[in-house]
Amino acid sequence: MNIEKSIKNSIPLSSEARTTVNILYTSRFIEDQSAPVYKEYGITAAHFNILRILRGQKGQPANLSTIQERMIDRSSNTTRLIDKLILKNWVTRQICPSNRRKIEVNITDLGLEKLLEIDRGVEQTLTRILSNLTEKEMGQLNTLLDKVRA
Repeated sequence: MNIEKSIKNSIPLSSEARTTVNILYTSRFIEDQSAPVYKEYGITAAHFNILRILRGQKGQPANLSTIQERMIDRSSNTTRLIDKLILKNWVTRQICPSNRRKIEVNITDLGLEKLLEIDRGVEQTLTRILSNLTEKEMGQLNTLLDKVRA
């Protein structure tokens, strides 16, 4: 279904507006479709993003500013999100020994284990959502989206 029908818009949009609305609408669609996977584990997409960032550290701690810089949704309250992951024992937080003003966060073994489970559910959801696109089309879409941000 085209974007005008999806948003029930009867006024023609400029190419720029149509493209922007389409990207935003599709982003929300993907978020809504993925939400049940996160909900099953009592987390949000932002929590998932933090866990993936920490896994990417390969055992090295990340400070709060590093996590915040790498977040997809940078408006998130990173400290509050990390607090919830600490309660689940999926991450740890400690004061940096060499700089007491710096907080370091690590993913735990349990966090890595849960992240692998969540990854599988997210991957299945994304495969279903993108099933109408070929590998080539996904490559083209990624190239175009990268070009928008260049």
